[in-house]
Amino acid sequence: MGRVDGKVATVTGGALGIGRATSLLLAQHGARVAVTDVLDDEGRALVDRIAGQGGVARFWHLDVSREDQVRQIFAEIAERFGQIDVLVNNAGIAGASKPTHQLTEAEWDSVMAVNVKGVFFGTKHAVPYMRRNGGGSIINLSSTYGIVSAPDLPPYHASKGAVRLMTKTDALLYAGDAIRVNSVHPGFIWTPMVENHLRAMGDVAAGRRTLDALHPLGHVGEPDDVAYGILYLASDEAKFVTGAELVIDGGYTAR
Repeated sequence: MGRVDGKVATVTGGALGIGRATSLLLAQHGARVAVTDVLDDEGRALVDRIAGQGGVARFWHLDVSREDQVRQIFAEIAERFGQIDVLVNNAGIAGASKPTHQLTEAEWDSVMAVNVKGVFFGTKHAVPYMRRNGGGSIINLSSTYGIVSAPDLPPYHASKGAVRLMTKTDALLYAGDAIRVNSVHPGFIWTPMVENHLRAMGDVAAGRRTLDALHPLGHVGEPDDVAYGILYLASDEAKFVTGAELVIDGGYTAR
């Protein structure tokens, strides 16, 4: 028996990286999965793979920074699958890596629109369906950089700190509705976003060795390392867990 049998899970940014691994794992454990992303080809290919493995999934194009799209797509998901039990607010971008005094307003706003407003819109439009179902689980992807910081990517770090506190606020607001809200804080995970960041900095192989050395376990993580934590929070195994921070970082923040 799957750990999320009978549940309907919506994953934003579900086509690549952590979102992709999460969509696959949730489907393998019995959830019907709504994969949402702006990457249409990758999203449809993932849904085909899930179907090939005997799972149930459908892809929707979704820009989480657009409330009108979030409202419409969530309504379509609920109509198609009958409910929304799990929301994984995973969509995110890294944004500009400049000192704060060099950032433009547009560079700041572009990160906030996806990483913060996207979580807000997702939660806002999932909660009514979860209330109708008698409960649910919302899992917000923050970062180790929602707990500690570093001298780069100011908008990204600010956005992940916001997600951390948004999670706790919503955990308190919706506990009475049996809606659990938790945040996940990955360390460096080998995803396209991290690889592209290293490529922009220069030497990818050298950059990966540097990242490996930041983690006491000696290496960066894999998307499945985070997906298994998300699966736990989505399942009824975590029925007494809300407002929590699940840190999956190879020891990065233990220093």
